[in-house]
Amino acid sequence: MLNIALVGYGYWGPNLARNFNSHPECNLHTIIDMAPKRRDLAQATYPHTRVVASQDVLDEAEIDVVVIATPVFTHHEIAKRALSKGKHVWVEKPMTSNTEQARELVELSEGNNLTLMVDHTFLFTGAVQKMKELMDAKVFGDLYYYDSVRINLGLFQHDINVIWDLAPHDLSIMDYLLGPAAEAVSAQGRDHFGTGLVDVAYVNVSYPDNLLAHFHLNWLSPVKIRSTIVGGSSKMLVWDDLSQEEKIKVYDKGMDVTTREGVYRVLATPRIGDMTAPVVSNIEALSSEVDYFVRCVKTGERPFNDGRAGMRIVSILEATDQSLQENGRVIELKHLREG
Repeated sequence: MLNIALVGYGYWGPNLARNFNSHPECNLHTIIDMAPKRRDLAQATYPHTRVVASQDVLDEAEIDVVVIATPVFTHHEIAKRALSKGKHVWVEKPMTSNTEQARELVELSEGNNLTLMVDHTFLFTGAVQKMKELMDAKVFGDLYYYDSVRINLGLFQHDINVIWDLAPHDLSIMDYLLGPAAEAVSAQGRDHFGTGLVDVAYVNVSYPDNLLAHFHLNWLSPVKIRSTIVGGSSKMLVWDDLSQEEKIKVYDKGMDVTTREGVYRVLATPRIGDMTAPVVSNIEALSSEVDYFVRCVKTGERPFNDGRAGMRIVSILEATDQSLQENGRVIELKHLREG
């Protein structure tokens, strides 16, 4: 049994507690939260779990895994303490507040042969797993674009902008599906209420072979939309995460391009074929992710959403900050490909 210490019982902490508590190879040993009301709720829900306010218990030898569900600015300090004490770490996204912090955690985990995993839960949804399967099978042919929309009339964060709040989901999916080959980033956004934090933003990520990824992030939309479109030379895909049925639709549509003798311009003709809706698993993503994490801890397998993947996302987020400050200037990401 792995003894689990959960730090943070706020918004996402109860979901983590429930899944780790129900896993047959885990013991929810300790829950840590500074707020008395949250501790009372945790203790009432898990009467056999130790609930405390101090993080000093993270140093105890019997703790095997530290699960971090606290604000992003606290992630580095808690994870560093846990890794330094020989604990495996699960940390919420985004992994850290900057790339240097992320790199330190990666070096600590790898140097001590410990599992460091970032909770990019969407990677474990049936929809994203099906998309990965189709991508790996080259169903779409040459990829042209990846277009993502994550908008709602939502909760304004007080410490991070709309990109840092919403984009980690979609950037992690992009990185998982397209691979760690992003070349450059540009971002534009606006702060409409004088908070100092952008509340509407558009982000472009360039890939090799003329592939472009685009993200629309918005706290001010009158409707909630969670959708992704992937365009390729052979087929195209639409993922509507809010759809109760047919979350993924694959279209046999595209453009057939030809040239004719004596004609000095390309002739593009739309190709329209059938639409199919693949069957998508409805198993709870977080349950699958916890099971995968436990397997990685016990076997030493390197998670695909490990610290290096988390560091790539933080690096892209940092690049969006720089681009915003410089009115949308394209920021090269050469350092991502170099390690």
